[in-house]
Amino acid sequence: MKAANYVYVNLSNQSVKAFPIKPGVLKKYLGGKILAAKLLYELLPEGIDPLSEKSILVVNTGPMNNTGAPSSSRFNMTFKNVMTGGVASSNCGGQFGVMLKKAGVDGLIIAGKAASPCCLAIMDGEVIFQDASPLWGLDAEAVQEVYPKAFGKLVIGPAGENQVRYACAVSGERVAGRCGAGAVMGSKNLKALVAYGSKATEAENPEKFDAYIQKWVAFLKDHPMTGKALGLYGSAGLVSTANASGVLPTRNFNKGRWEKANAISGETLANTLLVRNSGCISCPIRCERRVKVKDKEVKGPEFETLGLFGPNIENSDLQLINDINYEADILGMDTISLAGTMAFAMELYEKGLADFGLRFGKTDNLIEVIRKIARREKPYDELADGSMRLSQKYGGSDYAIHAKGLELASYEPRKSVGMGLGYATANRGGCHLNGGYLALMESIGVMSTGQTNSEGKPELTVFLQNAMEAASAAGFCLFTLQTMVPAILFKLGPGHPVTGAAGKAMIASRPVLGNIWPLLPKALPVNSMFLLPHAKAVELATGIPMTTGQFLEIGERGYNMERLFNLREGLTREKDTLPKRLTDELQDPDDPKSRVDIETMLPIYYKVRGWDENGVPTEKTMKRLGLTDDLR
Repeated sequence: MKAANYVYVNLSNQSVKAFPIKPGVLKKYLGGKILAAKLLYELLPEGIDPLSEKSILVVNTGPMNNTGAPSSSRFNMTFKNVMTGGVASSNCGGQFGVMLKKAGVDGLIIAGKAASPCCLAIMDGEVIFQDASPLWGLDAEAVQEVYPKAFGKLVIGPAGENQVRYACAVSGERVAGRCGAGAVMGSKNLKALVAYGSKATEAENPEKFDAYIQKWVAFLKDHPMTGKALGLYGSAGLVSTANASGVLPTRNFNKGRWEKANAISGETLANTLLVRNSGCISCPIRCERRVKVKDKEVKGPEFETLGLFGPNIENSDLQLINDINYEADILGMDTISLAGTMAFAMELYEKGLADFGLRFGKTDNLIEVIRKIARREKPYDELADGSMRLSQKYGGSDYAIHAKGLELASYEPRKSVGMGLGYATANRGGCHLNGGYLALMESIGVMSTGQTNSEGKPELTVFLQNAMEAASAAGFCLFTLQTMVPAILFKLGPGHPVTGAAGKAMIASRPVLGNIWPLLPKALPVNSMFLLPHAKAVELATGIPMTTGQFLEIGERGYNMERLFNLREGLTREKDTLPKRLTDELQDPDDPKSRVDIETMLPIYYKVRGWDENGVPTEKTMKRLGLTDDLR
């Protein structure tokens, strides 16, 4: 395996230098968000403001980018989290990651601040500084149209320029949505990154790799979730399921069901407004919805946008949600934090604490307000800072729905308590993916491990968090992990005794899942298409010996690496929690378990992770994962 070609760019003095990553480091940290977390820890001094000139931004790929492996076009942005002050990783599809790899660069480490708006062009390995002053003020769609279609593009809109804390970066119609990636670029006067090249990424074992990839693609196409459901409805198909199980956020997470949910469901979208479906480069799943906005075909909304700009603000206008989704994308804002903050502002009005002209069920001014937030027009500049900071000024912290400062995704956790634990412990804040996405096995999937039962949830959460960490670092879309739920269970259905028994078996496996981590990789010295096919693909592509156990251990190392960064920046045990609406108030008065019982689950979670009672990785865990020597 060769060293990875990283480049260190200082915008302040326009200097560029090689920053190769040795094979031994890649073997331990793989790439993507895990390697980037290590670089962030080592290169960024403690206590730096994420929007200061001293901050750094890592934009990098994983080893699977540009290999043709299924769903492997993802790239990563890592930086100090603008919302939480801890670690941030924001993942994105589209063309930029693949084209960066084709240009001969595996990753960029961007420091400093340009004197005026600039663009970094990576052309066949050469980094070129370009003036972007004429582009400043353009939206994300318009600025990308300036560059040739063949280029990979990563840009910001007005929200990033104005350092809206949850501004995103945009690549094509895909976004690196969460944690403020766009704000960091804006703070550096970095309007755009563009890349172009023609270099191939050669697999270490091309014949076996190609054969394996063909087998894996067939497996994905044959699975009911990745081969049918996601293609039919995309993530929008979760609206009906979430509503039925009580996890669809309604009225700022007051409830988990809405009587008008069908109006904004994936089925309704498919039957009324869908033009076609599409997808990312090398992806056989094709989950993207294509819809019409202003007579133009654009990317449609994901489940998060439908839920949070639908029931959570009591809006049943599906076309309006399409319009909002498009507007937020071109302005460059994360729809999850944007919608969550607006819902909180609506409740602040109801409680008599603040009035931003926002009301539940009132929709005629939503797009106008969104535009004003992006440009930080008063008084909406306060909404540009997110729910946590809004509550610090006006009150209402019990129902400001965030974790560590980052708004929660569209899963109401009182009917999916393991997802609640995941939100509370996620390194980047209220994220369903970094939180382990246990909702898939609790409330929105065919196999249920119990919605309000906390038993076994810490063990399952740790397993899924580590698996997702590794898959993301390799460069894969996390939808490829959904085949871990066997196809036969989808065919039998959620009411079948076998499906129910499978859920109970997952809970019963908690002694194994709770004690397996110190034994990795010896405990899982095999590879399986039915668990984590990603591991074998990485081995065949890179030449790094990789079993399922080794792959999971890399994920565990990454999760601990991010935790260490958070602890250094002051995100200690006290931050591993949720607002009282979710931990103290019952969603269902007849179900005493319909709250997120953090106080019961958190100590078990820490023990499974090999952390002490304060959530700090023990010396034994640090040594086992090889972190003690690396971080001296």
